[in-house]
Amino acid sequence: DVQLVESGGGSVQAGGSLRLSCAASGYIRARNCMLWFRRAPGGKRVGVASIYPSRGTTFYDDSVKGRFTISQDNAQNTLYLQMDNLKPEGTAVYYCSARGVPSDSLCSPDHWGSDVGYWGPGTQVTVS
Repeated sequence: DVQLVESGGGSVQAGGSLRLSCAASGYIRARNCMLWFRRAPGGKRVGVASIYPSRGTTFYDDSVKGRFTISQDNAQNTLYLQMDNLKPEGTAVYYCSARGVPSDSLCSPDHWGSDVGYWGPGTQVTVS
């Protein structure tokens, strides 16, 4: 089993920055692909970024490229999302997710639509 808990959400003005963290524990092979999703008010949950740490591969949604950075500590116990130049449309609940996949290609945006894996409870980000 895998446990995920997000933190670091809050309120920020447009143009500001926040760093989200996700504390991960449990079977490491079930979390070799780590992802961030978000759900805006009234919207559906969508992928933001993902990382396949064993190869250092990262993927981003076009809407956040150049502004968000996903990373993970060497022990693969904490996932981060550095969010810079935040925009009001970034207001959402942000979720950390973990999956066990055999290759980094299965951690790419083409596979974000699946609900498989583990999920944290989410953390609210409000940009005004």
